[in-house]
Amino acid sequence: MPHAPTGGTAPADALHGLTVLAAEGGSTQTVDPSGPIGQLIVAALLGIVVIIVLITWLKVHPFVALTIGALGVGIGAGLAPDKTVTSFGNGFGATMTSVGILVGLGSMFGRMLVDSGAADRVVDTLVRRSSKAALPWTMALIGALIGLPMFFEVGLVLLIPIIVLVAKRSDVPIMKIAVPALVGLSTMHAFVPPHPGPLVAVSTVGANLGTTLAFGIVLAIPVIILAGPLFARFAARWVDIPAPDMFGSRGSGTGSSDGSGPSDPAHAGREARRGPATQDTASLPNGKSDFTRVISEPRSPSFTTALVGILLPVVLMLAQAVREAVAPDAAGGWVSLLDFLGTPMIAIGIATVFAMVFFAIGGGMDRSAVAKSLEDALPPVAGVLLIVGAGGGFKQVLIDTGIGGVIADAVQESGISVLLVAWVVSALVRVATGSATVATVTAAGIMAPIAADLSTPETSLLVLAIGAGSVFLSHVNDAGFWLVKGYLGTTVGQTFKTWTVLECLISVIGLVGVLIAGVFF
Repeated sequence: MPHAPTGGTAPADALHGLTVLAAEGGSTQTVDPSGPIGQLIVAALLGIVVIIVLITWLKVHPFVALTIGALGVGIGAGLAPDKTVTSFGNGFGATMTSVGILVGLGSMFGRMLVDSGAADRVVDTLVRRSSKAALPWTMALIGALIGLPMFFEVGLVLLIPIIVLVAKRSDVPIMKIAVPALVGLSTMHAFVPPHPGPLVAVSTVGANLGTTLAFGIVLAIPVIILAGPLFARFAARWVDIPAPDMFGSRGSGTGSSDGSGPSDPAHAGREARRGPATQDTASLPNGKSDFTRVISEPRSPSFTTALVGILLPVVLMLAQAVREAVAPDAAGGWVSLLDFLGTPMIAIGIATVFAMVFFAIGGGMDRSAVAKSLEDALPPVAGVLLIVGAGGGFKQVLIDTGIGGVIADAVQESGISVLLVAWVVSALVRVATGSATVATVTAAGIMAPIAADLSTPETSLLVLAIGAGSVFLSHVNDAGFWLVKGYLGTTVGQTFKTWTVLECLISVIGLVGVLIAGVFF
């Protein structure tokens, strides 16, 4: 990732030890601190406090809050105003270059997954083939699969009608169905690219995306098992409630009983894919008709096609990461081809084209329907992209002022695990702001200078530690808390006993897994 020019390259003893900063590929960069160490520390602390106050108390959009905080930190740390603006702009642009394209393509793929009926097909197939005892495990798998390509809020709204209907039809307590599905969705959101949080953390600290993806998937398995089906047994005892009458039927397009609740996001696409109506008439003697039933079922891609599309970018990026690990010095045409296909932008781009062709064919979508689906995918992620870019600008200001060096030195001299520090920083911002994305981009910016001295596996673990901290202790300042409460019809106390606890379990189990992995690397 490119960096803004710095004030010079003074000797190390003149820099008070602030010499090693993060750069792409693990290289180092020497900068002149923009002021005394005390001033840098005060500026950083005040900047973070300003960001938190703006978001939580004044309800300012995180993009604006991060921008104001970053510029305030730079000027407060002694960086000239024009250089502060340049630094922020460089960081914003570099982050958008590396992350923005991936988020846009990923959003388009997710929208095609919903509108074509591919998501419906995956869910229906897995649920239909599951026994009553296996349903919690199946729902965890569904949550993880839906969570791979989709943003959390979209996946949540898509899963809610499925959770409610499965609970009603199977006569299984709803918490045994809801908790595993929510854990699968939230775990993917925290640990696995191409979600915005992990993507921006990977970009900010210079981690290898393929390695991070592999580690994230491996870490997600025990997290989902422990915080999902196993915890669901306790959650069902603590909160024994009936399934809410939130959706009359999947695809009805209605929300709560008063019509004010959320609607099924797949409804519009499902209606658009209905084929021509056919009549099924049951005749009585003398030609009298008993009834005429009109059949018009929505079309959808096959289960195999849907699964291939979901896993395609994962396989391509993992293949490239495995090649780098097993044969780092290999050369030849196959290496170039594998590295090209495994490049994140190419891998997700191929998956998006696959969805445009095969999901559309299977779902009976014409060209105009595909174009509308792709167009509708981008507006919802505009705010996320701005937050991510502002987080990159904030990170670059920390580096160019020398604050990043102060943080790196303090952590290294303390003897505390870098992974634990990353988790704590991310968790604190998460609890204060209620936003996993803000927690991730802020913590990644703060921890970026430390990543320069870490190996490739350690840098990926640093990303996962930040991701684990970003979902810690969801409470009343988190939009996800209120979404889950409203959808499942729980009280505030019941939401704390279920949703808040499962988010804490994801966070803590994820941290433990990262720390254990850190011992071996």
